[in-house]
Amino acid sequence: MPADFTAKTRNYKQPQENIPKTKQLRDKLNQLAEEYVRRQKLIGPLSINELRKHCENIISSSDIKAEHLDFLAVLVNNQIWRQAVASIPYNKRLLLLPKCLRDSENCPAAFDRLGLLCENCGSCRIGDIKSQAEQLGYTVLIAEGSPIVMSLIETGKIEAVIGASCLNVLEKTFPYMEAGAIPGIAVPLLYDGCVDTNLDADWLLDAIYENSIGNGYRLDLKDLRDRVNNLFTTSSLEACLNLDDSLTEKLALEWISASGKRWRPFIAVCAHYAIASKSDSALSDDLCKVAVAVECFHKASLIHDDIEDDDLLRYGRKTLHAEYGVPIALNVGDFLLGEGYRLLSQLEINKNRKAKILQVAALGHRELCLGQGKELDWFRNPKLLSVKQVIDIFKKKTSPAFEVALKLGVLSAKNSSGLDNLLEEYSEALGIAYQIKDDINDFDTITSPDSNALNRPSVLFAIARERAKQNDRKVLESFLKIPAASESSRQSVSEIMGRLGVKKLAMNLLEFYKHRAISSLEPLDNVAFKGLLRRIISKIFDEIDIMGCCNDYKASNE
Repeated sequence: MPADFTAKTRNYKQPQENIPKTKQLRDKLNQLAEEYVRRQKLIGPLSINELRKHCENIISSSDIKAEHLDFLAVLVNNQIWRQAVASIPYNKRLLLLPKCLRDSENCPAAFDRLGLLCENCGSCRIGDIKSQAEQLGYTVLIAEGSPIVMSLIETGKIEAVIGASCLNVLEKTFPYMEAGAIPGIAVPLLYDGCVDTNLDADWLLDAIYENSIGNGYRLDLKDLRDRVNNLFTTSSLEACLNLDDSLTEKLALEWISASGKRWRPFIAVCAHYAIASKSDSALSDDLCKVAVAVECFHKASLIHDDIEDDDLLRYGRKTLHAEYGVPIALNVGDFLLGEGYRLLSQLEINKNRKAKILQVAALGHRELCLGQGKELDWFRNPKLLSVKQVIDIFKKKTSPAFEVALKLGVLSAKNSSGLDNLLEEYSEALGIAYQIKDDINDFDTITSPDSNALNRPSVLFAIARERAKQNDRKVLESFLKIPAASESSRQSVSEIMGRLGVKKLAMNLLEFYKHRAISSLEPLDNVAFKGLLRRIISKIFDEIDIMGCCNDYKASNE
């Protein structure tokens, strides 16, 4: 049992209205949260809306006041993550304490860019807490939502966070923790104010000392990203693909080793390790083949897309068909498709799983072609489509690539039975959101004569179509048919887009499909895999931002 700490007597205020007044009642809520999470078998991460829904269930079947819902939500989230936190070594945990726990009148400590430099003077509780945590191996920061927190997590040095803060800050910082699927336990301060605050100290110490062997396996995404990138060096690819000196093979090697985000092989590798719940020091031969095959399929599709869209640049250089001609580019793309299927056929795994892997790849390939076909058909006669029509093209053209990567990663580790429907729903929403994000990125240049954004259906124009009146529709329709129109025509389209609030509506649509992807994970009972899929959304859509102090939040909301 940890030794309790003492502090000089201070005049603490009563808990604020949205926090239970007595320790007895707070302990009762904590017990109810623990029993509910165990009974419902909740697995993190949960969105704030899911958390509140569960808390409303608890409140409706008990005598808890509705005003304590936010406090209860913190406790439920703590119980969801407690086992995961307990299984993470102390030296991989961060303890984040608020500087407002100090005695503001007597504290001699100075501040640096990371927070309070505690001198262990004994005038408050911070010194004792910090000392006990550091003896265990914790990294300790005394600051409100320091920007270094997320950077520590991103480097893989920190895998769990235990912190104390006011409800206001916990609510504001929750999306960052949820987006990163970061296991954490939060102890709410009993009142806001940023000076001379207080908390239930036994809760904080219990959280600090949590320790058990559980299912808290958390992937080191930075390490896996490095491993995946190393697969695509020239030497690694030569060993994997076993190429000769023909022009086709040289160009294939050059193209697949070219730069890119490599989301798809990265996702496949991460899915494999999340399902396997282990992280070997090196990728197995089979997993290397799966990752390279996924990238072969992707790079082949890019070569063919560039031909179909007549794009002349890719990765800051000439596209393959622009440099070598369409026949050679087509042949290299087809060769990469063949290489992808060859690699999958050589996997040394159960024959039934291998057959399923080949089937998943073939069906994904087929669906992508149908989606691309719809886009090409539109390009022959560009016209304003409805949002539903554009989303349907996105669903067929982009979502299958994510689905194939995830399913191949899972199948390379074990049978995917029971996960297929979930992965299809998740990938569909993720692919649609990914394409909407691309359109939003094109918003400022969409009317530029140099833009290639109009080579494909755009959700921006679809939104404008559904909000525009007849005259505006005619302008938009005319522009789609003659995109290299006059400067005045381009300005008219930009003005219409701005006046109709198209970008904001597209961002709302993006959030809708991101939320749909997140919601699809609710039934998943593998904490490592669920956390991975949530973190993929965070990575792709850059959800992690700098967190500020509670005073920063107040200032931004005034």
